[in-house]
Amino acid sequence: MAKATKAAEDFTYLEEMPRPRLKKLIVKNFRCIGKKGVEIDLDDIVVLVGANNAGKSSILKAYEVAMSDGSKKGELTLEDFPNNEINPDQLPEIELHTVVYDARVGQKWLTEAEGGYLVREKWTWPNTGKAVRRGWNVEINNWDETSFPFGPANIANSRRPEPHKVDAFSDPEEQAKEIKKLLMAAITERVKSIQSSEEKNEYHALLDQALELQKKIIDETRDQIDVANESLTGLINQVFPNYVVNFDAQPDNTLDLGMFKWHSQLKMGPEGGFQSTIDKQGSGARRTLLWTALKFIAETNRKAKEANALQRPYLLLIDEPEICLHPSAIREACKVLYDLPLSGNWQVMVTTHSPVFIDFSRDNTTIVKVERSFDGDIEGTTVFRPEKVNFDMDDRQNLKLLNICDPYVAEFFFGGRVIIVEGDTEYTAFNYIRREKPEKYNNIHIIRARGKATIVSLVKILNHFGTAYSVLHDSDRPRTKDGNRANPAWTNNQRILDSLNARPEGLAVRLLASIPNFEGAYFGEEIAGDKPYNALATLTTDSDKFRVVEQLLDSLVDHGLPHPDSCLEWTQVEQLSDYINNLTNSN
Repeated sequence: MAKATKAAEDFTYLEEMPRPRLKKLIVKNFRCIGKKGVEIDLDDIVVLVGANNAGKSSILKAYEVAMSDGSKKGELTLEDFPNNEINPDQLPEIELHTVVYDARVGQKWLTEAEGGYLVREKWTWPNTGKAVRRGWNVEINNWDETSFPFGPANIANSRRPEPHKVDAFSDPEEQAKEIKKLLMAAITERVKSIQSSEEKNEYHALLDQALELQKKIIDETRDQIDVANESLTGLINQVFPNYVVNFDAQPDNTLDLGMFKWHSQLKMGPEGGFQSTIDKQGSGARRTLLWTALKFIAETNRKAKEANALQRPYLLLIDEPEICLHPSAIREACKVLYDLPLSGNWQVMVTTHSPVFIDFSRDNTTIVKVERSFDGDIEGTTVFRPEKVNFDMDDRQNLKLLNICDPYVAEFFFGGRVIIVEGDTEYTAFNYIRREKPEKYNNIHIIRARGKATIVSLVKILNHFGTAYSVLHDSDRPRTKDGNRANPAWTNNQRILDSLNARPEGLAVRLLASIPNFEGAYFGEEIAGDKPYNALATLTTDSDKFRVVEQLLDSLVDHGLPHPDSCLEWTQVEQLSDYINNLTNSN
């Protein structure tokens, strides 16, 4: 009875506890990653961006390998070692930081962090094959050479998020197997919640019948059991006189999913038409079905969150999710990825070459730029974390709307010079010039803010991103055209300036204002009607105006070049006001 009470107390203790979360991943001397190593801060969503062959896929693989400790997937071959050779000074090393909330892991492994405890583990491969696992012992302030946290690999892995890895070009059969595995995970978790229910249900009635059947079978075979005991006792007596053997068999009252034998088959095809197994489908169909499975799991887990609090969390590792997907499916895939962690059961790490998979308006996203330095080392730099950007509610709304209007707004994270412009006209004009002179402007990203307020939100991101940028906006006028009231657009000038002044020390920026707007400053008159189209038509026929706008673009790309006289580089709002007043008086 005491044992049952203790088990119930343990269940309640674990039920109320938050699930473990991955906090950090450090990889060294693994595949193309060298001795300097890559350090990744983990969040609900981690997006790895960077050029091809920069090491993004190696980072995904590193976590899967660590989580496969004790199995074949956790073993390394010579190809996983740097330069395909075993160098004692450059052995593969993967370090994982996990935040847990159960102090019973053992005090010597725990450091208080984020309302729980941080546990550090490290896997090292002295040779091909299996790894040596170590834990960071806080009592000796060093890696413990004699033991490790969580216990053996099979127990330890059950305490951390379970990885689901989807490669960019998986074998069709393997991809189908992964989808079925995900679907079965959701189904079996549902069955577990039914099993753990305190209310009497059909499952418990079936279980009682199974136990009765077992007992009946054992009662009917009692004679055979007695014969077995007699024979075994006679044999053991020859070696150990007076010893007896008493074999007994009783029904196991802890029957679980083992009583069910699962067989799954997955087909897809048009309703009423031919349906084939998923491994026979095209790559796009398989990957779309994968999103469907993930979405189903996310929704199922959200509903079952309270019913099954002990469910092991998951980590989705997915390489280039945009591959083979239709554009509309890419948008849906992005939403699925960002929604997965809402259940509290998932963390997601993706590699991508598509800015569509970066959503600034979410508050659970970390963006890491992975790149190869001049000396060949792979470096991972966290370039975006929402909590460090200090978005307010207006920023989030601005960026949410901008993401809808321009899903490629995050393209600047993939490299190049960055220029923020306020509206459609300047965006169209600059892109026309880039098209006419592609060699000159081959690494420029022009971000169309679609309004002054959104410029402020974007500047916050770029300040955190830490790369040089330029801003071009309309100055507008302090008062409305009739002169009777203040112009609301004017007040945003100060907000833009304040956001630029909040940049890190040493970050090069340039702030230019078109006086009073882009059309009036560079075309000499207000363009009526379709402004972008008319501006484009002017640039194609008027070489002088083309040169002025080209000079403007050059000055935004290179901060040392002069800008046209019709715009102002300013550092105080009073400069803008004085410039506009002087311009008005001179006219």
